[in-house]
Amino acid sequence: MPSPILQLTDVRTHFPISHGLIFKRHVGTVKAVDGVTLSLAPGEVLGLVGESGCGKSTLARTIMQLVPTTSGAVVLEGKNLTAKSTREDLRRARRHMQMVFQDPYASLNPRMTVFDTLAEPLRVHAVCPPESVSARVTELMQLVGLAPRFMQKYPHEFSGGQRQRIAIARALALEPRLIIADEPVSALDVSIQAQILNLLSQLCRKMHLSLIFIAHDLSVVKHISDRVAVMYLGKIVELGTAIDVIERPSHPYTRALVSAIPTPNPEVERTRQRIVLLGDPPSPINPPAGCSFHPRCPHAQETCRTAIPALRTAGVGREVACDRLGEF
Repeated sequence: MPSPILQLTDVRTHFPISHGLIFKRHVGTVKAVDGVTLSLAPGEVLGLVGESGCGKSTLARTIMQLVPTTSGAVVLEGKNLTAKSTREDLRRARRHMQMVFQDPYASLNPRMTVFDTLAEPLRVHAVCPPESVSARVTELMQLVGLAPRFMQKYPHEFSGGQRQRIAIARALALEPRLIIADEPVSALDVSIQAQILNLLSQLCRKMHLSLIFIAHDLSVVKHISDRVAVMYLGKIVELGTAIDVIERPSHPYTRALVSAIPTPNPEVERTRQRIVLLGDPPSPINPPAGCSFHPRCPHAQETCRTAIPALRTAGVGREVACDRLGEF
């Protein structure tokens, strides 16, 4: 097996809560990411799913070191990014990992043309001589399916799908090894979503890119991902191949998510049994003791309220954080 391009070891990202204007005192901590261990192979697509507020976007920003890591290690191609890395170290590392954000209009500078947007990373990192910048921008636009004649236009002159193509082209400008896509299709129409998903799949195969794809729609994740990681309250509760996790879910939380996937057949949809979870997700400021899912789990027992389940092997390439696995 090739060495992983990305390795996360017990990564925690906590945000302190202070009270008072002058004499501030610590009153709590938001445990946004609370002990995540993952690895990503070269060329692999990992889907990251879970409810809003479970820590998916915070984990993505932690990998990019856009927010500081409280503890744990983020290792990219053998280099630990959390081990007292300087700003210059991170700048060099970010050449090999890029991010595509959810809202392309918010992530693009409205005062910069497409040419300036795509040329900026080339100039900052000096990856090609000045006389070759225009040719490289043209190549990037063609790579994502945009005509080079649009390079002097501004973001407001494009549709949402075209803006997201520009954001993807910007992420590819430095030929990174890893791309993190944080819900890149959730703000787009369904037909445009399919185009962007197919584009990402083609680029991953063509350029041998590793991709972390964050989404709410499990059917979309199944379409694009090799493996799927399910997050709940800052922790990974299930990890495995996309087929295994979505077609044969093991964790009660994953089963509830999968049961919410709509079926295009009306007859099947009417007879389908959906698992409805009671209550709201607990607060990451004060997570419950034991298994974090036990207040909403229909199979919870007394031991679930005291013991914290660890990810354990549940088959080839499958890990599940549930001590009652196989009992229901």
